[in-house]
Amino acid sequence: MVQIKTPEQIAKMREAGLVVAAVHAATREAAVPGATTRDLDEVARKVLAEHGAKSNFLGYGGFPATICTSANEVVVHGIPDDKTVLKDGDVISIDAGAIVDGWHGDAAYTAFVGSGHAPELIELSRVTEESMWAGIAAMRSGNRLVDVSRAIETYIRRQPKPGGGRYGIIEDYGGHGIGTEMHMDPHLLNYVERRRGKGPKLVPGICLAVEPMVSLGTPKTEVLEDDWTVITTDGTWSSHWEHSVAVTEEGPLVLTAPDCGRAKLAEYGVTAAPDPLA
Repeated sequence: MVQIKTPEQIAKMREAGLVVAAVHAATREAAVPGATTRDLDEVARKVLAEHGAKSNFLGYGGFPATICTSANEVVVHGIPDDKTVLKDGDVISIDAGAIVDGWHGDAAYTAFVGSGHAPELIELSRVTEESMWAGIAAMRSGNRLVDVSRAIETYIRRQPKPGGGRYGIIEDYGGHGIGTEMHMDPHLLNYVERRRGKGPKLVPGICLAVEPMVSLGTPKTEVLEDDWTVITTDGTWSSHWEHSVAVTEEGPLVLTAPDCGRAKLAEYGVTAAPDPLA
């Protein structure tokens, strides 16, 4: 069953989304050479406490931290620790979530640590982020779930990869429904798989976490012995972006973006829904 939210419930999810945005801002500032991933986790913990929110990651299936910190070849679900020290040239995705009054927010971004990043890494992050926005722009009432998947895949496939070849669209992980739980139906692929059909129709009240993950090489992944950390099988580096988004009568509402997604959606000719908390 796909959970349909009322406007009042979407407003609560917007509150959670703004907390996630605050976590992103603070961890982005803290992601500097010499910081450990546990340092970033502590920053996130403090922001959540300041807002009276809870982490929806901590304890989820036994996950031992407040956020996920995934550096370089780690695609997703990296566990913060004292051993992983960020250095100049690293790329790290930070995935954070918050619960406010039982409603969830979830979003991720890719950050560049220090300087000296290869152009192909900068382009990888750009392509991944823009594919997310292409998917969000397709979250209009009357479209179907597959339209979001198609928009993400089409954007990625149309981008020339520096040095040739194709980007790897991670196959084993994707977006998801979100609401009273962090992960809910439906599962959102970042590519079109014919066997899955068109998926549910997008109607006002549906909320999705749009979450592309893309590598410089393979779409294949493996999980390390900690049962959480996901890496690319060929060791190529990856990028991960995510926003939680509500379908409304007035257009997509990006719950985890400070401006509700207004600026980026305008680039796609789409009007974002107004902020329900304004």
